[in-house]
Amino acid sequence: MRLKDMALALKSRVGQAILLCGASLACLCQRAAAVDTSASSVSLDHGFSLLYNLDFAQAHQVFLAFQQEQPDNPMGPACDAAGFLFSEFNRLGVLESQFFADDKTFDARKQLAPDSAVRDHFNAALDHAESLSRSRLTESPKDRDALFALTMSSGLKADYAGMIEKRNLASLHYTKEATAWAEQLLAVDPDCYDAHLATGVSQYITGSMAMPIRWLVRLGGVSGDKQKGISELQLTAQRGHYFGPFARILLAIAYVREKDKPRARELLVSLQDEFPQNPLFTQEIARLGNQPLFANRP
Repeated sequence: MRLKDMALALKSRVGQAILLCGASLACLCQRAAAVDTSASSVSLDHGFSLLYNLDFAQAHQVFLAFQQEQPDNPMGPACDAAGFLFSEFNRLGVLESQFFADDKTFDARKQLAPDSAVRDHFNAALDHAESLSRSRLTESPKDRDALFALTMSSGLKADYAGMIEKRNLASLHYTKEATAWAEQLLAVDPDCYDAHLATGVSQYITGSMAMPIRWLVRLGGVSGDKQKGISELQLTAQRGHYFGPFARILLAIAYVREKDKPRARELLVSLQDEFPQNPLFTQEIARLGNQPLFANRP
């Protein structure tokens, strides 16, 4: 393969990093982020539950209320940015499995048409989260909320650039940033299971690439091990907090790509049971063939 062809292939396949990144459905830790919910009557958990049930308007109100109670906490605007991204993903059908079924389908995806108002709100929320985070890190370099919010911010940017704007190289840049912030967060608190989402994405996608392309990516500072990536996503799926359900969604997509439909269906059924107002899971189960799973269900 000529260097030019390798570069073109890299640009195309690097966009797959968004498949698992993002922090976005945008969007982390049971205790590592150390969001002081005990000091707040507003639950970020509730906001994320609303997001997974596709109630974006109410989730937005929850995240705004959190920001009003804790205006210096970057997690408020970071979570709100995740809400804006998830709403765009839902509107544009980004997370439907056929979008990711194979490399050919993924590479042939079209650049989507984002809502300009949502994009502006999304970027403003990220700017606010990053400003608060960097201010807190100046005073305390190991501030967990700040590191967590910056991990989310970079992951959400990677999602938006790759999945909506089809800017694959920009997506890779943000993915690297998200991984770097996640590693700092895990150094502060190894029990931040949601932080493994960012590192798992990078490992899985890079490890899935053909060797010449993987070599080029590694020259850019991104290593890859597909099985390690899946293991990290499984850790987030099992023990993550805000992004545990999102990790299950991404694992289901990964299992479809790996031709392991039974495990994909198992995850989708668990998500359907937990978030019954989200029709995406029912639709994806139907695409995989759901009769055996539902034969004995009430």
